[in-house]
Amino acid sequence: MNKEKRREILTRLRAANPHPTTELNFASSFELLIAVILSAQATDVGVNKATDKLFPVANTPEKIHALGVAGLSEYIKTIGLYNSKAKNVIETCRLLIEQHQSKVPENREALEALPGVGRKTANVVLNTAFGWPTIAVDTHIFRVSNRTKLAMGKTVEKVEEKLIKVVPAEFKVDVHHWLILHGRYTCIARKPRCGSCIIEDLCEFKDKIE
Repeated sequence: MNKEKRREILTRLRAANPHPTTELNFASSFELLIAVILSAQATDVGVNKATDKLFPVANTPEKIHALGVAGLSEYIKTIGLYNSKAKNVIETCRLLIEQHQSKVPENREALEALPGVGRKTANVVLNTAFGWPTIAVDTHIFRVSNRTKLAMGKTVEKVEEKLIKVVPAEFKVDVHHWLILHGRYTCIARKPRCGSCIIEDLCEFKDKIE
């Protein structure tokens, strides 16, 4: 795909959604961090249902840590892998308290040192909480990037590298959200909704469905 076509795709996505953000509910960088840790292999809707009950009760490292693994598990047991996630969140809260003055660090290395936080989670937090031009590649972004040929790669790491390379600076902060939402609601896995897609004429997918 040439750079002119890429720019037009991103221009249209921006025009349709000028101020995109995550669909996870959060009111602070800490709430965002916890929500993203919980969202691994879970839907944003499912995470929101749990955190909408959790955060009014406990929304600081101290308060969540005080719940303990058993107490936290009661709030998040509807989410997949909740036992291991509860352990990770409690340990993350301890480290935030002891090493970061209870604040979410604006630093990739420090974030990735927290339990349950990998590169993708760190990218989401740095982008959404701090405005970094990071691109967290999930299954939606991986599919959309390869299917449209916007940025092709055989692994999420390769797609991230390609997107960082080919996406113009003016779009980098928001492209992560545009591509996730496009993959979630239009360029869906089994039957992409090509007929209602705003970039269909620019997309290089060969098996379009009208």
